[in-house]
Amino acid sequence: METNRPTALFLDVGGVLLTNGWDRSMRRRAAESFRLDPADMDERHHLTFDTYELGKLSLDEYLNRMVFCKKRPFSKEEFKAFMFAQSQAFPQMIDLVRNLKKAYSLKVAVVSNEGRELTTYRIQKFGLGEFVDFFIASSFVHFRKPDSDIYRIALDVAQVPIEHVLYIEDRLMFVEVAQGMGIRSIHHTGFDSTRENLASFGLFLSE
Repeated sequence: METNRPTALFLDVGGVLLTNGWDRSMRRRAAESFRLDPADMDERHHLTFDTYELGKLSLDEYLNRMVFCKKRPFSKEEFKAFMFAQSQAFPQMIDLVRNLKKAYSLKVAVVSNEGRELTTYRIQKFGLGEFVDFFIASSFVHFRKPDSDIYRIALDVAQVPIEHVLYIEDRLMFVEVAQGMGIRSIHHTGFDSTRENLASFGLFLSE
């Protein structure tokens, strides 16, 4: 068992605590629901979404480029409501992190690539601020994974030695980047395997 038990958890949100905020399958559903050209919508998305996630565009500006580049028979508010409604929680993971934080007095930080409006909606909707100490979202800090600077900002804010941090992330490349910096990491592929991996680092809950 890991003897150097972590004192801080860094977590991704989409794919770990919640579903993704706005992924390909969600965009496909939006195209079907609003009768949009999915190929055009996807191309426009890829050309501008990174800029939105970096906090350099508002959600309205992003939607102006992707959807409302022409007159539509629906409103921007209707489309945004659809976007936000795609987010769902992974209750087991949320409960696990909540309980580990309480049991081990962990410092918990989110390190995520998300636009500002989606981030703030998801924090409020799912009560993430009740157990997350701070949020290093790409739209807040203007760096985006896999840029290692976003992890450096999280470390600076956490004020925890790098060897005391454990990072949980569903994207393997981002895990590899963090590990390359010396951050111990878990590649999240499901609740059971992540719970087992956490236990191997000394973070487990009594049944």
